[in-house]
Parts: sequence; structure tokens; C-alpha cells
Amino acid sequence: MNLLDSMITRAKANKQRVVLPEGSEERTLQAADRLVREEVADIILLGDPVKIKKRINELKLSHAGKARIIDPKSHDKKEAYTHLLVQLREKKGMTFDEAARLVENPLYLACLMIKNGDADGEVAGAENTTGNVLRPALQIIRTTPGVKVVSGAFIMLTQTPRYGEKGTLLFADCAVMPNPTAEEMASIAIASARTMKSLVGVEPRVAMLSFSTKGSAEHEMIDKVREATRVAKELEPDLLIDGELQADAALVASVGESKAPGSSIAGKANVLVFPTLEAGNIAYKLVQRLGNAEAIGPVLQGIASPVNDLSRGCSVEDIYNMVAITANQAIGLK
Repeated sequence: MNLLDSMITRAKANKQRVVLPEGSEERTLQAADRLVREEVADIILLGDPVKIKKRINELKLSHAGKARIIDPKSHDKKEAYTHLLVQLREKKGMTFDEAARLVENPLYLACLMIKNGDADGEVAGAENTTGNVLRPALQIIRTTPGVKVVSGAFIMLTQTPRYGEKGTLLFADCAVMPNPTAEEMASIAIASARTMKSLVGVEPRVAMLSFSTKGSAEHEMIDKVREATRVAKELEPDLLIDGELQADAALVASVGESKAPGSSIAGKANVLVFPTLEAGNIAYKLVQRLGNAEAIGPVLQGIASPVNDLSRGCSVEDIYNMVAITANQAIGLK
């Protein structure tokens, strides 16, 4: 059984409530139909019920109609959610009238449902930009205690079992933070370790990557990685982490032994934390394309409850898989 199959099985055994704010979008409805049919999660669709049901009939979907459908403009918790949003944002000047307007936005409503305990996670982005998906999540759900930033990880299923965890590795940040500070990089490392443990189910071994291994070069970018490693160790003393390491020293046992003798991580890493978004994004795409690896993600991490962003070019399969991943993230928090 591969990793995705394992996550789907786990989701079915402990069904979570996952909100899909783009409730009338075609791919979303097709994914919802399969998710409901296969009982992967309890699906909540947001949008105009008449429009959603019309699209379901047009697409000849037999199970999507069994999902719970909520009209953002008219439902029994609208006033309660409005008060909740005012409470959460009053220090930022949020008025009742502005909150009442935002509550009708499906992306805000989804996050308010999660914050209020009425849903366990959210998947969106088939129609919306990453910024639009993240903004209400950060305003309402906020970040996990001890984690300062949101980042995006990819679970890489490679065809080289001698690396990582039988070929499985986690790369971060590949999606959100262009140039994290040392403190932010440390936060990304901690969040990535938690993601590896909750989704893959193995003990994370984190390598903080650079173009230097243990002082083989000197540069301010290397200093950032060293400081990030120190901060991460201070925040999470039990975390298996080391840096700065070059990628080959992190992955290849013989190179690790040569370049970083005595390191508990060198040659054994299964979580790779990159110093910039540029490096992480390039790396995952190269491994995916040249190494014929499967890249699962981006999985957003650092938000107190799971919210995941899709590419607007996503497929039905992408949405289905991301709901299963979101459900597993939610299970891991309980």
C-alpha cells in the first residue's frame, strides 16, 4: 500500500468534516462526488444551493448531492459567525457591518466554521489565488502555537529507496516564504518535522540545507542556516536536526560520513529544509521531472487547523487527494 492509499484508508476510518468553499466549481463537485461515494470525508459544500444542485444534475453526479450544502448568505449560524469574526478582529478595527459582509464570503465562512469547531479542515484554490485562500485562514484560524509562519511542503515519493525514508522525503518551503529569516526557517523546520510525522508516520530527521557543510564555506546565507538550526534546537530540544548541510551530505551516507562525521542526520535525512523558496521550488520540480518522482502537495503547514491551497490548474484527482491529506492533518491534531 502506497502513502496516499494509507492516508485514504486512515481518513475513511476516522472521518473528518472538510469544507470546500468553491462549491459550484466543476472539478470540486466531481471530487466531492467521489469523496462522498467512497466515504473518505464528510464533505461540506459552500455556495448557492440552487446553483450547486443544478451543476450536480448537469454533471450527472449521483453522490455529490449527499454532501452538506451551506448557503453563505442564508444559514442559521450567520449571526453567530459574524459576532465571532468581530471578536477575533476587533483590535484591527473590524465592525459588525464589515464582518456581516465578510461572513458571506465562502473563504471566510469556511475558516469561521473551523474556528468554531463546526468543521475540521478546508481545501480551496481551484478558483481562488493563494493569497485569497490564506488571508482569512491567517486572520481567523491563525498559526500553530510556537510556529511563526505558514509554509508549503511537498512529500516527494522517489524511486530511490536508499534515500530518505525508503525513498520518501519531505521538501520545504517550496510554496510560500520567498526568503525566510533564521527564526522563520527554524519555524519551517519544526512545522515540517510535524508534517512528516503526522502524514508519513515516521520519525523526522531534518537537514537544514546550504551550499556549505559544517564550515566548508563562509557567507551570510550560510550564517542564516546555522542560526536557524540553533534556534530550532532551542525550541525543540528533542528534534533530530542538523545543519548546515549540503544536499549530498544530507542524503548520501558515505558523503555524510566524510563531510560531517559524527552527525546524527548526515546521510540519513528524510526532511530537507531549504534556505529560500527559490531553492526549494526549483529542487522539488527538478526531482519531480528528472527523477520521475511523485510530488504530493503543496501541503500548507503552520496553520492551527488544516487549510490547503490548490493550484487553479488542479485536477479532480488533485482535489480528492488533498482532501484526504487535509483529513489526515486534522486527525493528527486530535
